[in-house]
Amino acid sequence: MSGAEFIFAIDVFVAGSLALAFLAVAAADRGRSAARWFALSYASGIAYLATEFAIATLPSGGLAQVVVFASFLPPLVFFDVGLAKRYSGAVPWHSIVTVLAASLLVAYAIQAMPRNSLVRLTLYQMPYFAMQAIGASIVLTARRRALDSLLATLLIFSALQFLTKPLLAHALGGNGAMARDYHDTLYAFASQSIGTGLAVSIALLTLTVMVRDLLKEAKEKSETDPLSGLLNRRGFEAHADAILQDMRRQRRTLSLVICDLDYFKHINDTYGHGAGDRAIAAFARLLDTRVAAGQVPGRIGGEEFAVALPGVHLPAARLFAEGVRSAFAALPISGQPDDERCTASFGVAEIRNAESFEDFMRRADAALYEAKRGGRNQVCTASPYPAGSGRASSA
Repeated sequence: MSGAEFIFAIDVFVAGSLALAFLAVAAADRGRSAARWFALSYASGIAYLATEFAIATLPSGGLAQVVVFASFLPPLVFFDVGLAKRYSGAVPWHSIVTVLAASLLVAYAIQAMPRNSLVRLTLYQMPYFAMQAIGASIVLTARRRALDSLLATLLIFSALQFLTKPLLAHALGGNGAMARDYHDTLYAFASQSIGTGLAVSIALLTLTVMVRDLLKEAKEKSETDPLSGLLNRRGFEAHADAILQDMRRQRRTLSLVICDLDYFKHINDTYGHGAGDRAIAAFARLLDTRVAAGQVPGRIGGEEFAVALPGVHLPAARLFAEGVRSAFAALPISGQPDDERCTASFGVAEIRNAESFEDFMRRADAALYEAKRGGRNQVCTASPYPAGSGRASSA
């Protein structure tokens, strides 16, 4: 067995393992098809590798060249489709079909060319370069983080290595007088080794990105309240505490609004729990439409909500709460009489220097209960000054 054939054998095992790995991700992420396309890419890669491995048994001539040339295109196409499903949702079929059509012309054009001519070797690699470049462009044009940018970089390197193969072949003595001689050339060993290194790196990084997405989605689900669609208490406190630390680093303020639906037990007892759920959902939708970018709403209890307002001082936070209060008081709720409206009470606090997040929440909560004791459907603010400071409360 030649060195190139040994690399082919390893590639078959690696491609099969990667196909199974992506199938496992697909089983855990049934709502998205990207992992299934990646699995199909590596499964079809096994067919390509089998064709390459069997080239020595195929009759010499154009057919063997065309078969091997064409068998490498499906794995690249399937991989690009998987990238599109992961990053944009829109598959660039026009570009893919154009490259496939050009590949047919290339396969025909190179038949009459000398096997080791630089022009033929370059034309042979061009469709592979184009397919890999399409994949890189998909990632580059999408919103991405560090791992995604690294993946795009690897795809660019992989595309470029196809363009360097003709020069590599000339430097290492060519790719064999006939197709069946390819495995025994130094070029085959070097080319397959480089290609395998890049392919495995891209596959592992893609798999890492997919697993990262799964973990992120699982975390988001664990922090999201299913009824309101907002953060649950754990998610809200984690996000709000992170915002607090960020505001302190920037020497900016943070305000907190805690809201509670009034007479919620009466709504459930009188109109049923379905009406109560609709009231919660309606209030959550209202909050979601009122917050600006960077402001974080959450449902922290049965009928209790909170909103973190970074960079917002107490007077502006109170105005925000008043706006939500008045809008909710005018909002009809499905399942309740037309002449009845739900209301909510609000407590507002602004962070003090060196105050912990727990104490911050406690002061906003105390302001909320002051609003409840004062007759409900109102906004009360916590004093921004420590007790005993001699300064008046803003409630």
